[in-house]
Amino acid sequence: MKIGFIGLGIMGKPMAKNLIKAGYELVVADLVQSAVDELVALGAESAENGKEVASKCNVIITMLPNSPHVKTVALGEGGIIEGAKPGSVLIDMSSIAPLASREICGELSQKGIDMLDAPVSGGEPKAIDGTLSVMVGGKKEVFDKYYDVMKTMAASVVYVGDIGAGNTAKLCNQVVVALNIAAVSEAFMLAKKAGVDPELVYQAIRGGLAGSTVMDAKVPMMLDRNFNPGFKIDLHIKDLNNVIETSHGVGAPLPLTAQVMEIMQAIKLDGCGIEDHSSIVKYYEKISNAILERE
Repeated sequence: MKIGFIGLGIMGKPMAKNLIKAGYELVVADLVQSAVDELVALGAESAENGKEVASKCNVIITMLPNSPHVKTVALGEGGIIEGAKPGSVLIDMSSIAPLASREICGELSQKGIDMLDAPVSGGEPKAIDGTLSVMVGGKKEVFDKYYDVMKTMAASVVYVGDIGAGNTAKLCNQVVVALNIAAVSEAFMLAKKAGVDPELVYQAIRGGLAGSTVMDAKVPMMLDRNFNPGFKIDLHIKDLNNVIETSHGVGAPLPLTAQVMEIMQAIKLDGCGIEDHSSIVKYYEKISNAILERE
């Protein structure tokens, strides 16, 4: 099977590499030529734009920053819709607004092109080792047909409903992750200010009810002062914008999410937008006048 892959950023590049490792032929496109060259060196074929990718592949995967980028690549000039044949499928693994997924799907369907919205969770480390979580919306029969393709990049691939449901699930995921990082930051800053070694507190509570995947992933980063981005603050802000817009549309007030959004906006103003979202702890460091680090 020949697969098109558009978007070779922090997440997309390792995902594409895992498809090549699994034996799939790839046609890739990205605005960053060095990323394209890296995949070509592994055996992929390069393409100029979405139209060219779609003309060569019946399955096209996109991994792009936000709704406008996916709309442009899918529906714009030189886009997927211009090159795809009836019966092709777009698997959009970007994290975008559910309404945007539905709009794109509606346009593609008029040309006989199917679509799945299949956003991922896990950040760069899980993209590299192929253990992402994928939440998928669209036609169940299309999901079943391309399950194995998605499973190549993931430990978990779950069907959650019609088109847009995948991105709704991802928004829920991003709420839980953001609130969890903020809760962890508050808790370990409390330990620090109380004069108790935060690392020992972490070891004491991680096996109980407070333990979580987020805690295990982010507390060591905080203690090591390692804020290299697995998932950038700027991207989490983008996701929470989609969360809040969607919540207003469906009548689901999210007061805690709104508070964490303001925390992220504050640290973005301090120059942390390109850092990992674990740098939420820097907000608590600033208001507590203390640094969370290994003792």
